[in-house]
Amino acid sequence: MLDIKFVRANPEIVKENIRKKFQEEKLVLVDEVLAMDEALRAAKTRGDELRANRNTLSREIGGLMKEGRKDEAEEIKKNVGEMADELAALEEKEAKLEQEVTDRMMVIPQIIDASVPIGRDDSENVEVERYGLPATPAWDVPYHIEIMEALDGVDLESARKTSGNGFYYLKGDIARLHSSILSYARDFMINRGFTYYIPPFMIHGDVVRGVMSFKEMENMMYKIENEDLYLIGTSEHSMIGKFIDSILDPEALPQALTSYSPCFRKEVGAHGIEERGVYRIHQFEKQEMVVVCQPEESPKWFDILWQNTVDFFRSLDIPVRTLECCSGDLADLKVKSLDVEAWSPRQQKYFEVGSCSNLGDAQARRLGIRVRNSEGSNYFAHTLNNTVVAPPRMLIAFLENHLQADGSIRIPEALQPYMGGQKALVRK
Repeated sequence: MLDIKFVRANPEIVKENIRKKFQEEKLVLVDEVLAMDEALRAAKTRGDELRANRNTLSREIGGLMKEGRKDEAEEIKKNVGEMADELAALEEKEAKLEQEVTDRMMVIPQIIDASVPIGRDDSENVEVERYGLPATPAWDVPYHIEIMEALDGVDLESARKTSGNGFYYLKGDIARLHSSILSYARDFMINRGFTYYIPPFMIHGDVVRGVMSFKEMENMMYKIENEDLYLIGTSEHSMIGKFIDSILDPEALPQALTSYSPCFRKEVGAHGIEERGVYRIHQFEKQEMVVVCQPEESPKWFDILWQNTVDFFRSLDIPVRTLECCSGDLADLKVKSLDVEAWSPRQQKYFEVGSCSNLGDAQARRLGIRVRNSEGSNYFAHTLNNTVVAPPRMLIAFLENHLQADGSIRIPEALQPYMGGQKALVRK
């Protein structure tokens, strides 16, 4: 959410930013906000005048009553009563205008970074760099579920019976591989100086509204019936929410955190849920990175976060590339975003395995996350997040890139200690 003072001073910049995101239908919101904000400020000014006059007249009434001038006092009381009626109407008007301004401000997009490429959708995202040589094996690479089934490591049919499409049972070596990757990711991030967390897996509605846009919330979040609780779609939600309504000392920043959680998502939208596969599903687990920092430090942390993911995948011998998200592909709260994509030997193309985002002060402004200023005027922190790894999606890249001609799966050296020393997974 933008600062209303910024919108007042720079309406054309706000409108141009909306055009860059190809959301022309939102242009009218800027003019509506400015008109409502002007009316709101006028109502507040009139309310302040009435309160001041009421206080003066109340003191005057007391003096007249002491002097025995009851008739004059009663006449002034009528004026005070009329003021009270007008003030009540003004307070109701203020509350309504404040809500209407907030509702519109919540859907006006954050000002994107000047470096963001302009494009309408994800088809216009820009490749930045590739890391590692994409493999093209001499043998056919089966669909990832076929590889898992050959290792007796997945049961989708039973999951459909218990839960429906978009769920899975992992078992045996595949289940162990899944857990080992998460354990390795945890230690990988701890070794890079991040503090490890296991957060709540359910959060209140005010936290949800603080960390994401309404559209994302509707398409992603599962709500607990009859309770103000939502299942998290990523641990970023809990971790940023941890700082709600807080004033942080500058010495306590940056907060560099890494968190594990299960994640639950409706996956409403064009992509839908796979009938047979674990790429787009309702339930998965993830190791996340979250940073709360000084505003001037967020560009530096953005580069640190995406580089961590690249380094993690390369430590497991998986080729990846980075992709700069264009303006039209950015969620409304994001200032800048970069995807990390892993190579798929079967499809001969890259697919997303992580997304790094700088949200500027958008989440901090919504959640009231401030930094203490020695001069007395506190300011909003900046927040960032990025995926370290999210199996079972990551398993697709792992299995395809380490599949051998005999159907076995090579275990990279970095992961072997987490797999009990196993160097390969062998077909059952």
